[in-house]
Amino acid sequence: MKIFILSISTLLMVNNSFSQVENNTNKNVSSLTAAPSIFDNNNEIEKWLKDLHVPTLGLGIIENGQLKQVKVFGDIKPGFSAPYNTIFNVASLTKPVTAMVTLKLVSLGKWSLDGPVYKYWLDPDLSDAPQIKKLTTRHILTHQSGLPNWRWMNADKKLNFLFEPGTKYQYSGEGMEYLRKALEKKFHKSLEQLADELVFHPLKMRDTRYTWSTKVDSVRLAIGYDPKGNAYEPVKNKIPNAADDLLTTIEDYGRFLVSILNKNGLSEKVYADMINSQALIKKGSAFGLGFVVYDLGNNEIALSHGGADQGVQTIFFILPKTKQGLIIFTNVDDGYKVYEKLITHYLGDAGKKIVDIEMK
Repeated sequence: MKIFILSISTLLMVNNSFSQVENNTNKNVSSLTAAPSIFDNNNEIEKWLKDLHVPTLGLGIIENGQLKQVKVFGDIKPGFSAPYNTIFNVASLTKPVTAMVTLKLVSLGKWSLDGPVYKYWLDPDLSDAPQIKKLTTRHILTHQSGLPNWRWMNADKKLNFLFEPGTKYQYSGEGMEYLRKALEKKFHKSLEQLADELVFHPLKMRDTRYTWSTKVDSVRLAIGYDPKGNAYEPVKNKIPNAADDLLTTIEDYGRFLVSILNKNGLSEKVYADMINSQALIKKGSAFGLGFVVYDLGNNEIALSHGGADQGVQTIFFILPKTKQGLIIFTNVDDGYKVYEKLITHYLGDAGKKIVDIEMK
């Protein structure tokens, strides 16, 4: 069972203890000539990762609304260098993909953000819960559903409401799974099929899927590790999980994020709702529809999401105003220790503001 539920704030605070590794990484990517950095030298990066015991690191750098660089460092397995198209399990970076499938259906007029979800799916555990008729897709995508993160964390292993939907923030994988079941019931298709039609196929995300099949090139799969170097068994889901375990590459996920920056397939109204802060997490950050929204000041925001499971630490940031972005995939429990250096190096002042918000 997975119990990795670390917030971006927790990840960056833990990572702060590694700040002595390299101190010249807070330059904007467009002005890196002022001082040398380990990130200007691939050999130095490889050494840095070995010192931190991070087996594989995937980086995607977005500039001017385009995926400019894909970099993968380390080994796919001992003695074998990881290829540029290494496949990673990205944990909760699954959620923004599910959100985008849903928002595209909303933009097409085929799904409602504010209609009751129970009309399409009613979980047996909630059949007598009075709150069920109030639950909407907006509540789920902003993590205000009132549902716990996972029902198996409850003593009775049953799903329940912790509070009235829409009244406060509570991160919930169960909410995303509830949405999946409702979508599948209405459209008579699996989430995998809906994602193929609306996201994966149009964006040519050929290495991205929710489930395990013979189509997965296991030779390119980054196995997850604990900090002592012990490998975990790969997760091989037979049915889609709307909240977790998406398999993808840096290039594929980069295409996905670029499509969001370019508002592909979203109506103006839906896009505006998506980037609007609707559920406060802490000062400076809140959930929009499927994404964490950072308020960076001067009408600038960053959209983000993190992922954490056994042998998985992943995160991304995209900046709608400057059309920049950064994707970080790692395959070890404590891979978050590389985050701060990479964020401040590749996102410059915006990255420092994000770190400042989390450190506070």
